[in-house]
Amino acid sequence: MVRPWRLALLAALLIGGAPAAAQAQLFLASRPHPEFMIGPLIVRASVGPELGPVTVDVLWSLVIPPHRSATALEQDLYLLWPGAVAGEAGAAPDGALARYVEQRGFTVIATGRLPLFAQSLYQLESAAPTKRVTDGAPFVTFIRDGGPLGLTVPATYIRIPWAPEAANRVWLMDLRMTLNGLLKPKRASWIEDLFWGPRHLISIGFNDVRPRAVFPIYLEHRDRVVRLADDPSQLVVNFADADHLKIDEVFPRTSSRRLSESLESTEVVSLFLDKSEGLTPQVLTVQFGYFSGLQAWTPILIPLLFFILGNAAGPLLTRLTMRVGRGLAARVRVGRNGGRPARDTGVVLSRETLALLVPGETTYEEVLHLCGPHAEEHERLDSPDRRTLVYRGRRVVPHWRRRLGWLATVGHWDVEHHEVEIALERDRVSDVQARVRRSRLAHPEGA
Repeated sequence: MVRPWRLALLAALLIGGAPAAAQAQLFLASRPHPEFMIGPLIVRASVGPELGPVTVDVLWSLVIPPHRSATALEQDLYLLWPGAVAGEAGAAPDGALARYVEQRGFTVIATGRLPLFAQSLYQLESAAPTKRVTDGAPFVTFIRDGGPLGLTVPATYIRIPWAPEAANRVWLMDLRMTLNGLLKPKRASWIEDLFWGPRHLISIGFNDVRPRAVFPIYLEHRDRVVRLADDPSQLVVNFADADHLKIDEVFPRTSSRRLSESLESTEVVSLFLDKSEGLTPQVLTVQFGYFSGLQAWTPILIPLLFFILGNAAGPLLTRLTMRVGRGLAARVRVGRNGGRPARDTGVVLSRETLALLVPGETTYEEVLHLCGPHAEEHERLDSPDRRTLVYRGRRVVPHWRRRLGWLATVGHWDVEHHEVEIALERDRVSDVQARVRRSRLAHPEGA
């Protein structure tokens, strides 16, 4: 005995995880070897920007042989549907259908009735009211929760009561149902969802008896399958609010796209069914998405945004890059023994060079030869025989922290400011004064 709460839980899980396809519109007659056929057949799904449950209409008519009367062939039809459907609230179930599937080892998870209408063939795409016939079509949704292969996806068995309009070529019967799991989100990155909106997939099909919950019933009643007539039959998806619709891909490529001639702002994607395919599944799949008014401007807004950010953030990035580069240059050195031990700018005279300057002996020309010509020369008008040469320079000395081969890190930098004054009298050195000022910096450029 299966408890009601367990059936409700199974139904919720299976309906939420049902495959993203409404396939296997397979009609069965009440009696073997039916003499009539289905034609035309239209399986129509209606999708809107709210992307909620999808309404699916199965429209058909019966083709009666010319030598037979419709009264003699009057009988109920059955529709096998692989998936769970939502019926009318408060409708009386059909106990015979439930007992039929339970006798075959299935578990019933839902029962009810679907609305059944008659639609004028000349008002197929208009908003004209349809004609309600009978008390609806009773259905039973079932699964198989045992066996070696485990739990199956739901399937629905629908009994369609006979109605005179079914044999009238001016009318199409319309079985209407609501499907919760027909739309499936397409995986995409968050950037695609942000700028282009979420994408969805919808698939509707015909003649698929492979699901494990469907195949046993088909196999038992395969002599009662109602075939398609030569009338044009098709799978149709109507997309409302076509002004905000973007269809990315349609499969198969032979499908057609057009704007509806009678429904306002509605795009129609359709696929004609090939009756010569027999029980080969024929599926129409559409990948689409609805976009908002802002998302419609993304081809313009995205380049504009990058242009604004580039102009605003360019100077900041440049300053940040320079600061990071200066920091790396101050702390990391590459080269043999960590690179050059010191950096000199200007003229920095060594102690050895200064020792060669002998007062009273070294001449002016010898000073320029030893120390270089890049010196400041000071003269006094009241003492033309006296002048002073001033050499200034700077030396930046790194203090290493760690060394590893050609890579070394610097703890800090010492900056030495060198200034040497050489006094000359009658072109000979009379006095030499050398001064050195030292300071510590985190970065050599700070000096």
